[in-house]
Amino acid sequence: MNTRDAKSILEAALLTSPAPLDLSEMSRLFEDGVGADTVRVLLEELRGEWSHRAVELIALPTGWRFQSKAQFAPYLARLNPERAPKYSRAVMETLAIIAYRQPVTRGDIEDIRGVAVSPQIIKTLEEREWIEAIGHRDSPGRPAIFATTKNFLADLGLRSLDELPQLEELAQAMQAALPVDEPQAPVVLLPDVAATRELGFVAPAAPRADLPASTATAPIGEWPHPLPVPR
Repeated sequence: MNTRDAKSILEAALLTSPAPLDLSEMSRLFEDGVGADTVRVLLEELRGEWSHRAVELIALPTGWRFQSKAQFAPYLARLNPERAPKYSRAVMETLAIIAYRQPVTRGDIEDIRGVAVSPQIIKTLEEREWIEAIGHRDSPGRPAIFATTKNFLADLGLRSLDELPQLEELAQAMQAALPVDEPQAPVVLLPDVAATRELGFVAPAAPRADLPASTATAPIGEWPHPLPVPR
């Protein structure tokens, strides 16, 4: 099989798949056992061929997929007028703290926010598959330790934690996503800049070795998350 035919097969599979495809899945498309390294090379070539189109091929922690470029999101949203789920300020601030300070316990989050964290907030984020318990701290009560998941990165169109936006950008995005009836005071992730530096509440410069493999991938992505290719 020549390269052009192989890329056409990959292209067809990616365009028709309802979910991202990983390298092992795409390798199974070929009877002659095309290896993952070869598939990766073909995907990079395919990505280059689509680079000047309205749809792009991207790699995420959950696999590869085609999606519309970010600038077309406002137009495509008109085809699907249903509003996305809105989360409370408490949910979004809790998610931000976990994303930038992970791994953390519920007590860590409460120390940063200065208020108690409802179990329902943690449950909401777990059900959305944005966070997961990756262990327990060796301290009284053995509290669960939380970190973000592959789905969190994929839903943001990111491949690693170091692609997270700056805190100011994140706060603005969170503010815009709050329900219309939510109090309109600015979203506050930490009390002040000095506290931010003291606690190290910044996006890591590289994937952290103490996090699960779901958060350790090569960086690529945009904020906010572009729309997937409509099916």
